[in-house]
Formats: sequence, structure tokens, C-alpha cells
Amino acid sequence: MTPLPAILAPGARVVAWRLDAQVHSATWDSGIGAELMGGRWNPKGMRAVYCSFDPSTTILESAVHRGFDVLDTRPFVLTSITVLDLAAVSVVLPGDVPNPAWLHAGIPSREQQAWGASLLDAHGFVAFPSVVSKFSWNIVFRPERASGKYSVLGQDRLVLDGRLNPPISE
Repeated sequence: MTPLPAILAPGARVVAWRLDAQVHSATWDSGIGAELMGGRWNPKGMRAVYCSFDPSTTILESAVHRGFDVLDTRPFVLTSITVLDLAAVSVVLPGDVPNPAWLHAGIPSREQQAWGASLLDAHGFVAFPSVVSKFSWNIVFRPERASGKYSVLGQDRLVLDGRLNPPISE
């Protein structure tokens, strides 16, 4: 596991990234998708916004669900934010997770979602190790809990290298 980014050092600025279909870019921080579907760290019915500490991880996290073909053929927007208060970020290290299997690919269990939900209820932001990229970190927040604790740095169209979705050769 890669150490936490230096951005979590005292006095540093935390930047987080999220990827959304362009049609949803204005509501990127609503948490509606996670509320409707549930996520690794939240059950259905709970709004949560999943971001990463770097744009590459957020692209991989999105590609694992959508596929590079979708990211290559539809308009997506990368949103970058800054967390205004580092004290609002709770860090979950791999050894903190009750079941190590929760940090591997697979369908999250009810207990995993409940455990994550309790952390999201208690903290403005929670940093979790990425399951998709073992050397990366995600940051998740409940919109109502984190309101006023972050600001948008920008939104930019995703430009994806076509080599990630190569032509089929015969």
C-alpha cells in the first residue's frame, strides 16, 4: 500500500477529483447515484460522493464500472475540489478495516456498507484505500455533512487517450 499522499500533512491542501457524465456535472456533489445504488462504503438510501486524491485513480474507479469504451465515446467531466479543513478528514488505514476482504474487488456486504456509513455519519470526509488501485486513495463524503467544507477548483472535460480503448484487431 502506498503511503498517504503528502497532501494530508499539516498545513497542506487536500485536492480531490471526481468524474461524472457531462449531463450530471452540475450535480456532481449530490450523492444521488450512491443513494440509489449503494456503494462500497454506503448502503442504498444514503447519499455519498466518491472522489479520489488524483485524477488517474478517479478515472480507473469510473472505468471499472463503466468501461473505457464508455469513457471514450461519451462526454465526461472531471471536477476538482479542495477540502478546506484537514481536521474534517478521517483516514482509514488497511489495518483499521474489520474485514480485510473489504479492500478487495467484490460486492460489498451489508456490514461493510453499515461500517462505512457510520464513519461517513461521524466525519466530514473519510479517506479509504482504493480497491481498484492498491496504491491509491479515495475520499468519500456525505453532501449534507460536508457542506461548506470544500470548494470547487474547476471542472474540465475528460480527454482520454484512445489507446485505452484500442480497435479490435483480427
